[in-house]
Amino acid sequence: MSADPDEQPVLEIRDLVTRFYTDEGTVKAVDGSSFDLYEGETLGIVGESGSGKSVTALSMLQLVDSPGRIERGSVRYRGDDLLEKSETEMRSIRGNDIAMMFQDPMTSLNPVFTVGDQISRVIKTHQDVSDAAARERTIELMADVGIPEPTSRVDNYPHQFSGGMRQRALLAMAISCEPDVLIADEPTTALDVTIETQIFNVLDELQEKYGMSIILITHDLGVVAGTCDRVAVAYGGRVVERAGVDDLFENPRHPYTRGLMRSIPRLTDDTDRLTPVEGDVPNLTDLPSGCSFHPRCPHATAECESYDPELREVEPGREAACLHARGYDLSPSAIETETERAEADGGGPTAPATDGGASQ
Repeated sequence: MSADPDEQPVLEIRDLVTRFYTDEGTVKAVDGSSFDLYEGETLGIVGESGSGKSVTALSMLQLVDSPGRIERGSVRYRGDDLLEKSETEMRSIRGNDIAMMFQDPMTSLNPVFTVGDQISRVIKTHQDVSDAAARERTIELMADVGIPEPTSRVDNYPHQFSGGMRQRALLAMAISCEPDVLIADEPTTALDVTIETQIFNVLDELQEKYGMSIILITHDLGVVAGTCDRVAVAYGGRVVERAGVDDLFENPRHPYTRGLMRSIPRLTDDTDRLTPVEGDVPNLTDLPSGCSFHPRCPHATAECESYDPELREVEPGREAACLHARGYDLSPSAIETETERAEADGGGPTAPATDGGASQ
């Protein structure tokens, strides 16, 4: 679904800052991240490892452990700032209103309890129900997420489940109280493509059944293209571009997003070489001055080294944190032309000239 600009968001994150204080220095894990989540939509948060995606999700639910600390910002759920809630209040919100599905089921599931016991325990934590009612609901949930023979598998232990089945069990735990919002953090890590597709099909069915809004954290643009309504691109601990999924893929407006697009292999390509984003993810204890992407950016100017751009609207419904977001043609045809030019020259990409900006 597309977000209605007049609709109030379910979740509204503004200027979220989370830091970790270590012997090696202060890690700026989340450095002013902002985005919205609307009713019934799936928002993808995409970026390389180290871009702050997972820490952002943990911060939203006040789950950041020491030496981490949420420094400032707001996380408004239906108007209430979650960062002002006490731990007691947050315990009633986590699972009931906002649930999180973690990426590694082997560390999230306790090996000494049956899968059914663990799902039932979540239900009983938030609802005043009997053991029998919780078990019955657990079997229903296991069926909902596609676990075969749930009446017998309910008594299995995690090691008796395959990777895909363990991930389905985590999903059953996450939706057990029918939350408003589900945060899925890399939910198909280490699963093959077939199982990944099945998991996302189940997520789609559950979203329709329960009316959930979903935040999907991933590094996989292919997953984003097939699953999400809108996308927030994360880099260096903050969101650098926000757009509808079709707009983002048709014409990325931030150079980092463009770099991610160029690194995706295409069936129509006859090249043997992928085109990665040059350089390394920034050190979060020592972020570059100005725009944190400028050391890797083929379009960077002297101004980019000193000025840190904020998200701004570059056209209706989309924003980018780039001084030159309106000045470059970042459409797929331009990306393809630039890639061909770079391969022919044997060098890095150059900025295509447009009416709004000069070539670099």
